[in-house]
Amino acid sequence: MRVIGLILLGLILGVLTKLILPEKDPGGIINTVLIGVAGSLAGGVVSTQLQFGGGWFTTFVLALIGAVLLLLVHRQLISKTSV
Repeated sequence: MRVIGLILLGLILGVLTKLILPEKDPGGIINTVLIGVAGSLAGGVVSTQLQFGGGWFTTFVLALIGAVLLLLVHRQLISKTSV
C-alpha cells in the first residue's frame, strides 16, 4: 500500500516539480510527472532505509528533493546527448 501512496504522491510532485523548474523539457509534462513518480519512490526508499521516522512530511520533502534532482540530472543528460 505504501508504494501506491508514493506513486500518487509522485504524480502530484511531478506537477509541483514542473512549477519549481519551469524550463522546457524534452519529454514535456508527462515525462516530468514520471520523473516525479521515480523521485517519490526514491525518496520513499531513502526515507525507509535511513529510518527518518517515515512521517508524511519527511517523505514528502525527500520525494520532492528526489524528483527535483532526477529532473536536473535528466536535463543534463538530454542536453549532452543532443549537442
